[in-house]
Amino acid sequence: MLPRYSTVRRYGSQEIVIKKSRFIGHAKPVATEEEAVAFIEELKKKYWDATHNCSAYVVGERDQFQKALDDGEPSGTAGKPILEVIKHRGLKNVAVVVTRYFGGIMLGAGGLVRAYTDGAVAGIDAAEPIVNVLHREVIVDVDYTWYGKLENEVRGRGYRVGEVAFTDRVRVVCLPEAEEAERFHEWLIDLTQGQGIIEPGEEKYFIEGE
Repeated sequence: MLPRYSTVRRYGSQEIVIKKSRFIGHAKPVATEEEAVAFIEELKKKYWDATHNCSAYVVGERDQFQKALDDGEPSGTAGKPILEVIKHRGLKNVAVVVTRYFGGIMLGAGGLVRAYTDGAVAGIDAAEPIVNVLHREVIVDVDYTWYGKLENEVRGRGYRVGEVAFTDRVRVVCLPEAEEAERFHEWLIDLTQGQGIIEPGEEKYFIEGE
């Protein structure tokens, strides 16, 4: 799994008007190529009366799934500009559709490229770009006498803390970034003077800064 990657938070859409043509940019996070295709087809059905529903997506840890569709616009004037916006923003696992309702004024090839670029930017901004950071659970089991010091030190250093379970002992799920989980583990051994039972847990993504 990637230590971090940029995507969008949620589905979002935003409309702009260029020389009387309406361009509605839509963006959505997707986990697979199948999800991306389904999202595009869903919007094509919803906006069936639009002149064009042009789209692009980038999916996969290595961006191995990419596609751009012009949907009837001149080749290279719609899907490719949308794809270039996704790549320029460094986004992964995202699908973008730009819906156009023709307003009667021809834009020309250069105008179309700019319009679909702007439409893609509008949709992505509406979907709120984020950075997902990979964290790994480090589960600590300690006697109650260690809990106060453990909590103060972990929270004081700005680490995420997940579930805390109180039984005959205290079980704390800490969530350092995956890249520093091993170092964090060693630090916990020193902090608890070897009295804590420490084991690794699952990896999961959290939004940077939240």
